[in-house]
Amino acid sequence: MASRIGEFRRGPYTFDVLDEGPGDGEPVLLLHGFPQRATSWERVVPLLHDKGFRTLAPDQRGYSPGARPPRRREYVQSELVADALALLDAAGIDRVHLVGHDWGAAVAWTAAAHHPDRVATLTALSVPHPGAFARAMARGQILRSWYMAAFQIPGLPEAFLGRMMRTRPDFGRRMGLPEPFASRLRADILDHGALPGALAWYRAMVFPDPGAAPTPVRVPTTYLWGDRDIALGRAGARLCAGWVDAPYEYIELSGADHWLPESRAEDVAAAILTRIGGR
Repeated sequence: MASRIGEFRRGPYTFDVLDEGPGDGEPVLLLHGFPQRATSWERVVPLLHDKGFRTLAPDQRGYSPGARPPRRREYVQSELVADALALLDAAGIDRVHLVGHDWGAAVAWTAAAHHPDRVATLTALSVPHPGAFARAMARGQILRSWYMAAFQIPGLPEAFLGRMMRTRPDFGRRMGLPEPFASRLRADILDHGALPGALAWYRAMVFPDPGAAPTPVRVPTTYLWGDRDIALGRAGARLCAGWVDAPYEYIELSGADHWLPESRAEDVAAAILTRIGGR
């Protein structure tokens, strides 16, 4: 039986993990996005546990206090994928049902594409395959992704976002987060010290990363997108199918915004379970 873990190490870094559900259940690895932590899945995991699945949700690089490298280049996608694989190794898991939202979806797409031997199924939320995302830039996505360039400015995003989290109690709600996640945003990200590391994910995008080059996914895959997502447009969602050479399902959630694990937990859990069942 795979061992329970509350944390794992990779090199000099220690990552925190929520390892929950039946210990003998098939494992589901849940990767959070920005600016979120493992608790973003708290409405999804009980629905998976009820069906007999074990869930592992880490606070990823930059979010775990013991895993906050100082250099931007240490946050490239291949490093983030290696963190996820190290978690599987620490837990004694050979293959996993992989789920990711937002930046976690980007990591999940890359892990599934480059390490299909470790991924049984993939369920990606909101963010499309990196290749689809890149091609969608010329089809309007660049207008939605302006903030990625703004986040490259040293110090300014930390100062602006930090001030908003400190002085605007409704900042999380203005971002679209439902309660109780909106009210916890300051404690989870700013007070926890995770904001610089969270922004480093964006700042690492400027570095070449051959180990994460856009590659077709060859494991059974489901992609969910909300039609009211202000950060990710329909073009990338429609282009995703061209990057999956395996059974694939695209689910468009009517009326859903970007925060799918928090606001549409039942739909997310149903999609994961259907994908696992259909392989």
